[in-house]
Amino acid sequence: MRLDRFLFFIRLLKSRTQAQALLEEGRTRIDGRRVEKVSDAVRIGSTVTLPLRGQIRVIRVLALPARRGPAPEARACYEELGVDDGFGAA
Repeated sequence: MRLDRFLFFIRLLKSRTQAQALLEEGRTRIDGRRVEKVSDAVRIGSTVTLPLRGQIRVIRVLALPARRGPAPEARACYEELGVDDGFGAA
């Protein structure tokens, strides 16, 4: 599944346009590899690292959603591995 579509479907971003803009910044990674295109594929088991709302979020893909459903359905598609504010631990 395209990464921009995945981020929209799991409700981390409000639109695919926002997802594409975030990915075009070049600071997102899939399994440690920098995302080159907004259409880069994400698979079950992939780890996605992305800057979002002033934090670095790390998520693991558990399922590929078929639609942008309700929040509980979206949360079941990924596992939050970590959130970092960018300043490290105190």
